[in-house]
Amino acid sequence: MKKHQHSQKHIKAISNRLSRTIGHLEAVKNMVKRDEDCSKILIQLAAIKAAVNNTAKAVLKEHLAHCIHHTCSEENKQSIEDLNKAIDMFVK
Repeated sequence: MKKHQHSQKHIKAISNRLSRTIGHLEAVKNMVKRDEDCSKILIQLAAIKAAVNNTAKAVLKEHLAHCIHHTCSEENKQSIEDLNKAIDMFVK
């Protein structure tokens, strides 16, 4: 079975999202070091959580649109099982 290759556009978009999230997380780490207000830190952590969830959603949509479609056409049941396992782990 040939492995699906993601487009450079998709890879760049996900990488950019992750870079922004990492930068945001570093900023919150600095807020903690400066002993800033807990409620402000929690608000920023909620924004980071949303960013991670949105990135995961983009990865999942790409996977469903391209990877699973590709493997289903080859009747590869393992890919469906792997996706279900990954979703279960993410949604915990």
